Amino acid sequence: MTQATTRILIESYYATFNAGNRDDFLALLADDVIHDINQGGREIGKEAFRAFLGRMDRCYKETIADIAVMVNEDGTRAAAEFMVHGEYLSTDDGLPEAKGQTYLLPAGAFFSVRDGKVSRISNYYNLPEWERQVTA
Repeated sequence: MTQATTRILIESYYATFNAGNRDDFLALLADDVIHDINQGGREIGKEAFRAFLGRMDRCYKETIADIAVMVNEDGTRAAAEFMVHGEYLSTDDGLPEAKGQTYLLPAGAFFSVRDGKVSRISNYYNLPEWERQVTA
């Protein structure tokens, strides 16, 4: 991978996420993708990620904007900083009650890239700030 091809992959990751086409989105991931969930556990595999997306789509409507992508020299790792524009649609397990609240949250992600696909994604955001916004 080169820096340019990795940058295109990560930009496509967010553009495809925003477009809502989950099959195209999942096609960007390695079959054994590692997903480190913010303040949660680690899931491995595309099917686990598909289930995660199903829960996310049920509970949240999110758009990722103001994306800045950074790539290491050999294109095997990348990072992104962005803003999450969201609406809380349905109560997620262990979280405050959903009432259609909107939120705006800075976030970041780290990626590993292998054979032209995302092989690891680790997302980070401030959960207490999100909770403050949806309970205010």
